[in-house]
Amino acid sequence: MNRVSGSERVPVVLVTGASRGLGRGIALRLAEEGFSVAVNYVHNRKEANITVEQCRAVCTRSSAQFIAVQANIGETAGRRALVERTLDEFGRIDALVNNAGITPSGRTDIMEAGEESFDEQIRINLKAPYFLTQDVARYWLDQKPESLLRGGFKVIFVSSISATTAQVGQGDYCISKAGLSMAAGLWAVRLAGDGVQVVELRPGFMLSDMTTGIRDKVDQLIENGLVPEKRWGTPEDLGVTAASVIRGDLPFSAGSVIHVDGGIHLRRLDLATLKFTS
Repeated sequence: MNRVSGSERVPVVLVTGASRGLGRGIALRLAEEGFSVAVNYVHNRKEANITVEQCRAVCTRSSAQFIAVQANIGETAGRRALVERTLDEFGRIDALVNNAGITPSGRTDIMEAGEESFDEQIRINLKAPYFLTQDVARYWLDQKPESLLRGGFKVIFVSSISATTAQVGQGDYCISKAGLSMAAGLWAVRLAGDGVQVVELRPGFMLSDMTTGIRDKVDQLIENGLVPEKRWGTPEDLGVTAASVIRGDLPFSAGSVIHVDGGIHLRRLDLATLKFTS
């Protein structure tokens, strides 16, 4: 790949889990904004290449570049290889979007849940982004590159409403996301003074392949008022929000939690039944 140089230098964003779903939505919006994107994937190279081609199709800057980068961020070697490959291909990293994550294969009451699923949730959803952020932050602090973003480098953690909403059928997932929320806060405190802004995006019920199995059930919940905006969230909703952070539109918001959930997090009182909803 021929690196962009001189006045044509373009900010580079590394997005994990960007071959499909929410990650693809983020990558596409960033392409529309004129950023270069490293599209990380684990297994599905075909879908990752589709994301790359779609990014090229919507890109608004001719010098922006896109590449699919295979790496298993659940492994130490995979994380380091991802950072090294991105730097080799683009010559820089200006922002990291920790989007990759998994859900349990089934819903099991915590009285019956086993350790294998718990370990897997923690390894992929929490440990991986925690230490990938460490790897990228070390590059910034050790190499001291010039940021091409307004307000400095950026890190986004994509968590979930499950970070604060107890679901006994998938306790391991909830704990991993609660930990991820704390990780975002910890990195925000550690890096704010070094010109790196860390923000958490907390989506609610989002249309993606991860929510296919609960589509009908959630449709009914939305119909009954669970989501004040009365619809599912989309990858585009998350992409727009991520792009605003990376553009530098929130310059004094280190450590902020930005809800992308249609208002589901709001605590409400139904006067007819005197029941709280949150």
